[in-house]
Amino acid sequence: MTAPDLIARFDASRESLTRVLSEALGGCDDGELFVEFGQSEGLVFDNGRLKAGNFSTEQGFGLRAVAGETSAYAHSGELSVAALKRAADAVGAVRHGHGGSYAAAPPGTNRHLYGEDNPIGAPSFEDKVRLLERIDAYARGRDSRVRQVTATLGASWQVVEILRADGQVLRDVRPLVRINVAIVVGDGDRQETGSYGMGGRKGFGEFITPESWRFAADEALRQALVNLEAVPAPAGTFDIVLGPGWPGVMLHEAVGHGLEGDFNRKKTSAFAGLMGERVAARGVTIVDDGTLAERRGSLTVDDEGTPTQQTVLIEDGRLVGYMQDRQNARLMGMAPTGNGRRQSYAHAPMPRMTNTYMLAGGHDPAEIIASVKDGIYAVSFGGGQVDITSGKFVFNCTEAYRIRDGKKAEPLKGANLIGNGPEALKRVTMVGNDLELDRGVGMCGKNGQGVPVGVGQPTLRMNQVTVGGTGVA
Repeated sequence: MTAPDLIARFDASRESLTRVLSEALGGCDDGELFVEFGQSEGLVFDNGRLKAGNFSTEQGFGLRAVAGETSAYAHSGELSVAALKRAADAVGAVRHGHGGSYAAAPPGTNRHLYGEDNPIGAPSFEDKVRLLERIDAYARGRDSRVRQVTATLGASWQVVEILRADGQVLRDVRPLVRINVAIVVGDGDRQETGSYGMGGRKGFGEFITPESWRFAADEALRQALVNLEAVPAPAGTFDIVLGPGWPGVMLHEAVGHGLEGDFNRKKTSAFAGLMGERVAARGVTIVDDGTLAERRGSLTVDDEGTPTQQTVLIEDGRLVGYMQDRQNARLMGMAPTGNGRRQSYAHAPMPRMTNTYMLAGGHDPAEIIASVKDGIYAVSFGGGQVDITSGKFVFNCTEAYRIRDGKKAEPLKGANLIGNGPEALKRVTMVGNDLELDRGVGMCGKNGQGVPVGVGQPTLRMNQVTVGGTGVA
């Protein structure tokens, strides 16, 4: 399917729409018409059968008017001038008596970080079901202790066009796929789980080769069997080694959200007012980068039309940048960074992460583990919670091990890392040379909106972190 011309779907010319928009946003500081067409498909194969399958198509627009610190937003699934005029009436009150000067448009870009092909149609629905059946059979045949296999495929295709009151149009076509395998193993009354996922802004091709999906199933099974042998994690304070890749989700939650512009402008972040100050140990550099080709969190332009970029947030331990959308950047006297994101046309944009990760250091991962006499090695995380204002976090480890005398020892169950984001960064003493990004499965929620993101980090050591557990130290 060729990506549609969305503005042409209205019952009026682009010039007519621009006139309505110009009148609606007159006296405003900023605003835009965001038009979206999207398709998505998801299949769930569970307990040896196709348990769920869904396909959806949606389209609509959102109209935003920004005046000072206030913004108004209206949306509709009807692409018509009448609907646009109703939306204009709804957001018009925000400009009353404001007398602002409409902001300059975002700079253009010829960069393309991903293709425009719709990934939903290939392979066919029938071939996808057969693939899920093969994954299920393969995983069950690997070990007699496998009790449940859940394999899922998901794909989406989003076309967006942004029309500004000055007549500029910005456009992006965004494919996205994901594959996930989750396995439950059991021994007597005890059951444990493991999972592995992968994806990105591309077609299914590389993810559905036999080598790829078998690796995913093997990894899910390996993690589940490790957890089947795990002993209760001890409670106390330990030196911690975090593995590379997905454990970067802790940085995303405990640090990343606190570096989004809106929280800092409102001074509700634990990092507010600390620009230029040391907020992490030397050697810690954290960036948000929306320009990585075909990565899950990447965008050619954000949902305000600003080209994404690599934004250095913390450099060698010092706070040097925030992630900004247009409104918060203007109010803080800073430049937009391409981090204005929204879940869909029914949502207003706000500062959000793209791919957030810590840069590599100089230590060999084996050296880092060998440096710990008695500690915890956290390889993978599940759920977590963070309080933006205080920076306090709790994260559950889905794969972890005890470190004894510099060597990885018994696997642990029920380990929770507890701490404060800014304080935890100051406890980093060794940063590995093995930077990895996650495999393309991240999803971030904020103010009721979910968007795809990426995380990553190298192996790193953090001294004296609180561990919640039920075992004996």
